[in-house]
Amino acid sequence: MTRKLAEVMWPALVANKILNRRLGSRNFIADYPSYTDPLLSTNNDDQLSLSTKSINDHSDTQKYKVFVSTWNIGGIAPDEGLNIEDLLETCSKSFDIYVFGFQEIVPLNASNVLGSEDSKISTKWNSLIRNALNKRTHHYCCKDIERDDDDNIEQDLKNICQGNIPAQQCKSAPQDFHCIISKQMVGILISVWVRSDLSPFIRHPCVSCVGCGIMGCLGNKGSVSVRFLLHETSFCFVCSHLASGGKEGDEKHRNSNVAEIFSRTSFPKGTILNLPRKILDHDHVILLGDLNYRISLPEETTRLLVEKRDWDSLLENDQLKMELESGQMLRGWHEGTIKFAPTYKYFLNSDEYYGCCYHGMKKAAKKRSPAWCDRIIWLGNGLKQIEYARSESKLSDHRPVKALFTAEVKVSSALKSFPSLFLSERFEQIKNVFEISPTNEFVCKKQSSFRL
Repeated sequence: MTRKLAEVMWPALVANKILNRRLGSRNFIADYPSYTDPLLSTNNDDQLSLSTKSINDHSDTQKYKVFVSTWNIGGIAPDEGLNIEDLLETCSKSFDIYVFGFQEIVPLNASNVLGSEDSKISTKWNSLIRNALNKRTHHYCCKDIERDDDDNIEQDLKNICQGNIPAQQCKSAPQDFHCIISKQMVGILISVWVRSDLSPFIRHPCVSCVGCGIMGCLGNKGSVSVRFLLHETSFCFVCSHLASGGKEGDEKHRNSNVAEIFSRTSFPKGTILNLPRKILDHDHVILLGDLNYRISLPEETTRLLVEKRDWDSLLENDQLKMELESGQMLRGWHEGTIKFAPTYKYFLNSDEYYGCCYHGMKKAAKKRSPAWCDRIIWLGNGLKQIEYARSESKLSDHRPVKALFTAEVKVSSALKSFPSLFLSERFEQIKNVFEISPTNEFVCKKQSSFRL
């Protein structure tokens, strides 16, 4: 490409990227179309909305189990045989909602940042997730947490994780999970899956993409946020990749990215229901991703404390912890106790941190001080974290991080008067028109995605 032609094309490419993100609130991949799709909506929708609105004061609260993970892949494409069971392994426990966040699923080069999204890699990841979640040999506990036993849900989860529930009380059974939202922006991918019997109660799913990278608007850095309602409670998951850099003052760029994401992320308001538009308006909000916050200590001190596994001294100087406690953008947000080693930066296929002596080699030319770059934080009443841990996959220079939550969800008493509306008429209508492929391949492999 000649220099003159590049100068002409550059503004057009940037404008196209920005325009596509702004017009894409219903542009995502899913197993089923949105339940608010005008082509599928019926008069029953309006009647139900008005009915629940008039008697919404009477509602029950149920608790659901939510699994959230984040992983910076470093631009490495997954093999078809990649085993992600370590990422999913939560004491052989099945959850109601699974949220997977990825960063750098493709290399962040000019062609990927400026060109059209290549869905091949995201399709691979979704296929791996589908196979893992729906694996027919997956074990789950019979002494599962029932919807009518909400008071003991946290203790049950802890007992299962600690092995206090006997193996005799467990059995094998197939799981059935459906993807309700999958959205990619350059290297950022978020994929949300729910139990099949919850699918009819998912409403108003949509996405919002914010680019904070090159020129302050391109998608090499930024966020992909998803919103949906489960029964009468709104969820918002924000998958982010913030500004990098380990120099003093670089944390200000990350804080600026957070401010941009909160300000520019916007969802449709809805026609009848007054749906939340901004991230902080939702009932339950979870921010996950490669947030890139570092440890404000000299590199030698940091490495020495890592060798001693002195997490407390390191966390006292962790930039995100300081922001959560006394910062401007994330004050009041919550994070679970970190009891695992820093997740960045490793040699590939190794347990050695980058910059250390490795296999007799001299110290690497470009050093990266270890840090907890990969984090999951949350905001909202009725959201409680049960576990916070990392996985040990060595595919990239980051280690995956996962968090387990219980989430309180309001269920309108009106829904109990309309069981057939959700579980028979409309749901069967949708299933008959948009049948899920019986194969393990992701349903949207050939761009037959639901662009809503």
